[in-house]
Amino acid sequence: MTSKLMDYFNKQPRTGVLSTASKDGKVDSALFGSPNMIDEKTVVIATGKNRTFSNLQENPYAIYMIMEQDTDWKGIRVYLKLKDSATSGEMLDTIKSQIAKMAGEEAAQMMYATVTFEITELRPLVDMGQGWENSI
Repeated sequence: MTSKLMDYFNKQPRTGVLSTASKDGKVDSALFGSPNMIDEKTVVIATGKNRTFSNLQENPYAIYMIMEQDTDWKGIRVYLKLKDSATSGEMLDTIKSQIAKMAGEEAAQMMYATVTFEITELRPLVDMGQGWENSI
């Protein structure tokens, strides 16, 4: 993975959807603005006590899809595997503070946990064999 990926992943504003599935395969997708790539293989997300968090407790796999409004369908699919989750700590406090500045205190207080993922695979938003590097 490269710094090009980190720069793209962390660019704001962006539209991103996190998809998870329960242990019995029921899929959920949710809009997320807080994901942050903290190194070349790690993504951290803050989430409420909701279906996304529940699914991740049952099934560690997820996909974060970033889409850009462009005529060329720019974006990537980032395949993730849960490494850890925490309902307290410095990382959650930091993310809550950032969310409070961007979306208000009420939104920040809705954050229940941080989840840390390992990136397992990258694919273009629309895969025509061009590789993820050429889709951003």
